[in-house]
Amino acid sequence: QVQLVESGGGLVQPGGSLRLSCSALGNIFSMHAMGWYRQAPGNLRSLVASINHAGQTSYTDSVKGRFTIAKDAANNTVYLQMSSLKPEDTAVYYCYVDKVVILGRPGYDDYWGQGTQVTVSA
Repeated sequence: QVQLVESGGGLVQPGGSLRLSCSALGNIFSMHAMGWYRQAPGNLRSLVASINHAGQTSYTDSVKGRFTIAKDAANNTVYLQMSSLKPEDTAVYYCYVDKVVILGRPGYDDYWGQGTQVTVSA
């Protein structure tokens, strides 16, 4: 089993910055990608940013140039540096890991964190 431990959410003023982190804990042999989704009230959960095993990154258009995703592969940790935050960035942010292979187990699974609230408001 894999547990995702998230931290870094909170309240920030427009134009401010926050950094989210997520560590994947467990007997992980490999994973394809890590990343972040977000869900605002009344909206569907949507992808914000991802980074794969090769370090390739992907961002939704609305955060390009403002958010940066990075990983510490040795510690199975992913970070999301969020700058120039806007009220429309307010949401619950969920960490996910994709195609995780557990030591000694066949196949792979995807895992989600419990979510961390980010509120951008004056």
